Amino acid sequence: MKTINFSRIDNQKFFRTLNKRVNNYFKENNLKRTGNWKLYTKAGVMLAVFLVPFILILTIDMSQWIKLILTIVMGVGMAGVGMNVMHDANHESFSSRKWVNKLFGSSIYILAGNVYNWKVQHNVLHHTYTNIQDYDEDIDAGRVIRFSQHAKWYWIHNFQKYYSIFLYGLLTINWAITTDFKQMHSYLKRKLAYGKFPSPAKEWTKLVVSKLIYYSLWIVLPILVLNVAWWKVLIGFFVMHYTAGIILSVIFQLAHVVPKTEMPLPDESGNMKNTWAIHQLYTTANFAPKNWLINFYTGGLNHQVEHHIFPNISHIHYKKLAKIVKETALEFNLPYNEYKTTRKAIIEHFNYLAELGKKPQLA
Repeated sequence: MKTINFSRIDNQKFFRTLNKRVNNYFKENNLKRTGNWKLYTKAGVMLAVFLVPFILILTIDMSQWIKLILTIVMGVGMAGVGMNVMHDANHESFSSRKWVNKLFGSSIYILAGNVYNWKVQHNVLHHTYTNIQDYDEDIDAGRVIRFSQHAKWYWIHNFQKYYSIFLYGLLTINWAITTDFKQMHSYLKRKLAYGKFPSPAKEWTKLVVSKLIYYSLWIVLPILVLNVAWWKVLIGFFVMHYTAGIILSVIFQLAHVVPKTEMPLPDESGNMKNTWAIHQLYTTANFAPKNWLINFYTGGLNHQVEHHIFPNISHIHYKKLAKIVKETALEFNLPYNEYKTTRKAIIEHFNYLAELGKKPQLA
């Protein structure tokens, strides 16, 4: 793979101006860029939605149907923990204290993920090379879904508008089974890291041990405590993951795989047309910015424009920063991609999948 180089030419000084205005906002309002009591309260709520139903299933005698409903609730909580707790913490914006970020960032282990893999895939590859084919793994679904016009087309993509939603639910269960092992092998081989390159032996040990603990907690423990058939536990485990997977996948797609965003490529020398910050404006979109529930539950991931330009600022500030970012972008005649409602963004996403599913010469 060639090295990607973003332009260093920002004649109008867009990012310098924006950064100055954002810094002034925090200074004038005497605010920290990290989380506050609102975020910590929400973290408690999300962890409770995720873990309390599990405790109830293990300790209270109830019908199978109620247990099934509770596994769906757990999936909602699982996605909520990922978006509101793990995400901020592993961006080091949850708290100003490193140990707190590390502690809550480790919540990814009860979500079936791995800290090292996530930081490389998300913080390094996705946030640096947003929507660039072959560099941003978030737009690479193999052969089964075509997220970019630069990806190879297969006949099955004619139907991706219809079947993709069913595959979205497999996101986190793939973490639990195969993805982490594949990613770790690839990232360590390529010597990728977010910060200092770690010891491969240590990372492999952490991965194997954490997976064994994970399977023991979510599969072995319920079988032993509930004394039920193993396949019933696996159904509940799958339903929990499938619920979380659909939520997380759709929210991500609405931010990057929609008609308003671009998928630019570097030139033959690996040079990109725009600076990194301006590139984020072209490749990212917001949705439902004024919807209180969406803002609360998605951990500000509906404000992806703000998040991509300022990934180390906690999401609790994005709603206020959005006004600054939007005004500055428009002032510099740059795009500020936004869908007013979640419904509109979802419709646009699946229509875009339909367009990408057409054979290229017919598209």
